[in-house]
This record gives sequence, C-alpha cells and structure tokens, in this order.
Amino acid sequence: MRFIATDINGVDLIELEKHSDDRGFFARSFCKEELAANGHDFEVVQANLSFNHHAGTLRGMHYQAAPVGDPKIVRCISGAIYDVVIDLRPDSASYCKWVGAELSATNRNSLIIPAGCAHGFLTLEPDTEVLYLMGAPFVPDLASGVRWNDPAFGISWPEKPAIINDRDANYPDYEPPK
Repeated sequence: MRFIATDINGVDLIELEKHSDDRGFFARSFCKEELAANGHDFEVVQANLSFNHHAGTLRGMHYQAAPVGDPKIVRCISGAIYDVVIDLRPDSASYCKWVGAELSATNRNSLIIPAGCAHGFLTLEPDTEVLYLMGAPFVPDLASGVRWNDPAFGISWPEKPAIINDRDANYPDYEPPK
C-alpha cells in the first residue's frame, strides 16, 4: 500500500502495490499495521456498499457529528466515481477546504477519510459500486451533511449531477460552529 498525502491532513489516497505475474496480480488492500505506520489509527467496525444505477448520481456530502464521527476508507469496486472530501474540523489548517479524486475499478485506489470531514461522490459510469470500510458505527441522531454546491466550499465537480435525492439537494448553507 502506498499512501499519498492530499491537501487535507489525514486524508490520503491509497494506491495498491501490485505483485504481478502471468495469472494477474496480488495486492494488499487493507492492513491495520500499515495504516498505523502512516498515521492512521483505524479499525473496521462496519462495511457498507452503495450501488448506483446511473452515471451522474450524486451522494453526499455526509458526515457524522462528534463525539462519534465517521472515519472511513472508500473504494470504488465497479465503475468510477469522483470522490470529494471537505474538512469540517474548525481547528484544522485545511478547514473548509476540499479535495477530490477519481476512484475506479480500473485504478483500484481508495481514500482514507478521518472523522470531522464530509464525504460524497458523483458517479462517472453506470452500475457503479462503492465499498466503505467504516471506523465507527452509524448513529442516526448524529448524521448530517452539507450541500454539494454550497458556495462556502466551491467544489469543482466534473459535471452537474443528474440524480440527487431531496435531502442531499436541500441541505442549508453551511454555518461554521460558534
């Protein structure tokens, strides 16, 4: 596993280190020790799968509030997505900044996302599946989100979403915590 830092502290792009031969390849896609050696204390407590019929489907931008948070590792296992993370940690040097990366079944990359960040994605191909390894349980009362096109963040999406649910489309403008 190769960890590539992004502009948000704690958000790394993870590339597989493939061991190839005439059969194909083998690669480690999760290793608690390698994560820890790269500054990520992460334990899987839940795995989620998102299937999306159509290209242009937007899911997000979701987060789970403190004290639980929702650290995660996201990988696209079929199709392709443009994956976006927003830093919502007020004490972070990258507060209100965002990063985006294409994750696909072809590149097999993943993103590790710490608690305190909002996450979402736009599907780039039909029949796209996204696997989430979650580092905390889901707590419905702490679930929240910010709008995908909120001017507070200025996210540059590769295209306008064709499909988005009402909840994700109608989050109010972001108000920093007081």
